[in-house]
Amino acid sequence: MGKDVIIACDFDSAEKTFTFLDRFTGRKPFVKIGMELYYAEGPAIVREIKRRGHKIFLDLKLHDIPNTVKKAMAVLSNLDVDICNLHAAGTKRMMEAALEGLTRPDGSRPLLIAVTQLTSTDQEALEKDLWIEKPMDQVVMHYARNARDAGLDGVVCSPLEAGKVHEACGADFLTVTPGVRFADGDAGDQKRVMTPAEAKKIGSDYIVVGRPITAAADPVAAYERCVAEFVD
Repeated sequence: MGKDVIIACDFDSAEKTFTFLDRFTGRKPFVKIGMELYYAEGPAIVREIKRRGHKIFLDLKLHDIPNTVKKAMAVLSNLDVDICNLHAAGTKRMMEAALEGLTRPDGSRPLLIAVTQLTSTDQEALEKDLWIEKPMDQVVMHYARNARDAGLDGVVCSPLEAGKVHEACGADFLTVTPGVRFADGDAGDQKRVMTPAEAKKIGSDYIVVGRPITAAADPVAAYERCVAEFVD
């Protein structure tokens, strides 16, 4: 897979999701299905979006004991998504178990990536809420190396950390980066943000863009603007 823009379809119903996706009569965008939509509609929404020709990042951020995550990943592997994820904080053992569960009998599997730290978490929250006193960059790199050592394909990280992740884990280790906003847009509740052009320059492999596209007056034009800045 090359660089791509992933649209975060953070809707609470199939109806809203398909009303949005039906606008895209040309290029079928890569979409992210997160907790809100998946919990509202279940596996059926994944199958239908896949049937319509979209690549899917299933963003459920699994984090549990290794055996539970292994069994859950075995179920998710049947949905034929392209990327799924978990929390790197679950330990290398959990990530290894997840990879084992995700791999089908024929050896194929979706890409598996790990969340390092959420883009809504800043250094103050890292220290006061999580009691992690290391600098954010060091924490993210440590989690990324653990994910690489467990055999995962990449991490979810802030675009601010994408270049450093590649330095630490290799050019082929994927960086999937939310927290992307247009230069003239609103950062919302994201603390560590970057524009699509900046994310491209720093080395992000995929950018995940939600409200700047989904809440735009013309979502297709906003999506094409993202693609022009990040991919083309």
